[in-house]
Amino acid sequence: MSKANRVALTASLPRRGLPQLPGVAWLLLALLLGLSAVAPGFASAANALNVAQQATLLLLLALPMTLIVMTEGLDLSMGASLSLCTVVLAVVSLGSGSLALGIAAALLAAVLIGLLNGVLIAWLELPPFVATLGTLGVAQGLALVLAEGRSTSGVGDGLATLWNGAVMGLPVPLLFAAAAWGLFHVLLHHTRFGVAVIALGGNREALKLAGMNERGSLIAVYALGGLFVGLAALLLGARLGGGHPTAAIGMEFDAIAAVAVGGTLFERGKGSLGGTVLGVLAVGVMRNGLNLLSMPSSLQVAAVGAVVIVALVVDALRGQQH
Repeated sequence: MSKANRVALTASLPRRGLPQLPGVAWLLLALLLGLSAVAPGFASAANALNVAQQATLLLLLALPMTLIVMTEGLDLSMGASLSLCTVVLAVVSLGSGSLALGIAAALLAAVLIGLLNGVLIAWLELPPFVATLGTLGVAQGLALVLAEGRSTSGVGDGLATLWNGAVMGLPVPLLFAAAAWGLFHVLLHHTRFGVAVIALGGNREALKLAGMNERGSLIAVYALGGLFVGLAALLLGARLGGGHPTAAIGMEFDAIAAVAVGGTLFERGKGSLGGTVLGVLAVGVMRNGLNLLSMPSSLQVAAVGAVVIVALVVDALRGQQH
């Protein structure tokens, strides 16, 4: 290769590399730079650790939401289900005197809600929006009834270690996050279950021709989502010291936003777990920065919605250039 050709190739590398980054990556960078400049304490190491821990809760919802969206589905019940499971955890633990029983009850409740969503969507063929909107209402109502409309505390110090504890210097929530990402990466890219997820959104006929159960696979996707809602409930319960009937209301919106800005399409079975992680970080960074700036929660929701729109517009414009 001539010297002139090498120079031309080197000069072209930055232009070729930049468009490969998703819109959410640029937004995350802009948020980090902007909030570091205007939000007091944002750029500190302590706050970075706080953002990472808070993001773990959202990641445990956003990873299964990615698979659900890849099947052309949606789960609006995650926030209400998460709140309900913290209440079940607290009520059963205090009532029985056994934290282990409370954890088992919370996980069971979460999986049952996920299974219910899957059955309503796969067997009764209800639209995912309608089915999960219904289970949202059921979960929220049950949480309010069980908790009698107030928070339930005093579960014990054993649960708190899930949020405050560390293993070899690493906070337990971050270990949860790493394990969850690793599990979903293996499931999506190295198992027949992952093939089924992609086919459910991209080509359901191929799924049938491959001899895989379409309804069973779809139910499994929503049941997996339920399981991870239960795991998130353990962390949220540890953080709160108990349960609260409305503690996680609205988190499903943040999860959907993280999935959307991360590049997962609502059709054709195309999704990105790495993009979802970036989306979770973008939403978490924005929420944290706006809290430090004392912005009302209602405006924070509007800001997250704006981030979704901007990131999708950036990706759309990038797509038009190719």
